[in-house]
Amino acid sequence: MCGRKEKRRWLAWILTGVVMLAFTACGKEEEQKNLIREDREEERIVNFFSPMEKSDPGAENVARSASELTVIMAEEELGVTMAYRTYTAEHYQDKTYDDVALERARSNMDDLYLLNPDVILKLGAEGKLMDLSGLESAENLREIIKIANTVDGKLVAIPQEVAAYGLFVNKDMFDEYGLALPETPEEFLECCRVFKENGIETPVGANRWWLETFVFAQAYAELYNGGNTEAEIAALNSGEVRYSDYMRPGFEFLQELIDQGYIDAEKALVSEAIEGEGEDFLAQKTPIVMAYWGAANTKTAYGETDFEMQVIGFPSSMGQMPVIPMTGYGVGANAEHREDAAEMLDIMISDEALQVYSETNRVISPSKNVSVECVPALRPLNDRIEEGVYVLGSNAGMKVEQWGNTCLIVRELLGGASVDECMAMFDELQDETL
Repeated sequence: MCGRKEKRRWLAWILTGVVMLAFTACGKEEEQKNLIREDREEERIVNFFSPMEKSDPGAENVARSASELTVIMAEEELGVTMAYRTYTAEHYQDKTYDDVALERARSNMDDLYLLNPDVILKLGAEGKLMDLSGLESAENLREIIKIANTVDGKLVAIPQEVAAYGLFVNKDMFDEYGLALPETPEEFLECCRVFKENGIETPVGANRWWLETFVFAQAYAELYNGGNTEAEIAALNSGEVRYSDYMRPGFEFLQELIDQGYIDAEKALVSEAIEGEGEDFLAQKTPIVMAYWGAANTKTAYGETDFEMQVIGFPSSMGQMPVIPMTGYGVGANAEHREDAAEMLDIMISDEALQVYSETNRVISPSKNVSVECVPALRPLNDRIEEGVYVLGSNAGMKVEQWGNTCLIVRELLGGASVDECMAMFDELQDETL
């Protein structure tokens, strides 16, 4: 009889081979519609709350398929069924997914949750999430994962991928004007100046969500790569040092991009991600945009271009800097089926499952033992991450939530607020935590 790990490897091999078939079967059984029959009530169930439903037969969604393949592995090995409980905007009206996730987790309504960084921080600080550091698969996690998802010494969430952000650049346009790909903020501004002087109306395509990536790269390059990370974060959490001192250079940089016309602030303020700037980038009217790793893999974003595209890190004092926010799976500390949920998650983040997930989605794995060949355009960004050079856009160990708050304050800048006014907003957030 094969051991647990051998069985898991066998199942991973089978699932990899049938990835294109697993969710295109035309069966209409009740299980495929996520309905639990009365005669199955005695089965072991794990209730999972997430932004997306279980895939319908025939659905073409790689991200969902990849995650569900790992769920299948856990269900097969443990004999446990995952019951999907899904957020839909029409059901909750003015409440965001984060609002609803907080409410449900605080009320112990589910067992397993897919959570954004700010929610991980809040629930972790409230003791509502189980410590996952004891899971067997947690031993294989990259250090970056542990840092980003540890609250009060407890590992409270684990993702299935490392979501890296970078600058997507039209290398052909840089070559046309004899420009090297920028490493520092000063070099970036010079590239924008040359583009502008040669008739490129808006060198940087932006949206209302992702300009904070420039800020993080400049704010935290040395904090995360200077060898003194824990002490610097402790100083921020105690109030000894101000977040605004870190953030100011990035906001001043964005203000200069706006003042020089390198970014269209009015358009960015109302533009959704990719929808606002994607068309001009693909038409070679805009040489620079910012996006996440997966946008280079999909046909619906920037996966197929008529020019040479490269994805590099954001300009910083330490060169091109990837920015990495985190989402993650958390288990309710007081959930009814917390032990089964933890066991399922342990399998979903095992090396065998993450190999399936990463190969399907072509993403960076949270496991230090799993790697997938990336597309050529992503190699510059991937190389930096593999070297251990990056900044975190979210870190549950920081008392002031980073990704969401910085995004909102950047929007204030786009709307006309001064840099000083934006820094006052960070000071206020920090004061509230002290």
